[in-house]
Amino acid sequence: MSEITFDDFLKIDIRKGTVTQAEPYPEARKPAIKLWVDFGAGIGVKKTSAQIVAHYAPADLIGKQVLAVVNFPPRQIGKFMSEVLVLGLPDENNDVVLLTTDKNVPNGGRLF
Repeated sequence: MSEITFDDFLKIDIRKGTVTQAEPYPEARKPAIKLWVDFGAGIGVKKTSAQIVAHYAPADLIGKQVLAVVNFPPRQIGKFMSEVLVLGLPDENNDVVLLTTDKNVPNGGRLF
């Protein structure tokens, strides 16, 4: 594992957002869901896709609080442009479980 400085860490802009829209992404190489996440004033709604189908259905994601890196450049994922990277951890089967907060916090809140 390589070390980074605290200043390096501060370059990563991780924010809390709320999923406002979610739909299947059957065209993806691996099963995925398209997400639209509201990060509040200043950032707005950003879209992404995530390989989270083992634990989540699109309808169950609406209103879910998530954490995401919001300062990566946009990335083309098939025919879909991903603007943020939602964060998760692998479970015992290596399926992604989304990172979230245990209390409701405002959209756009920055991890520090």
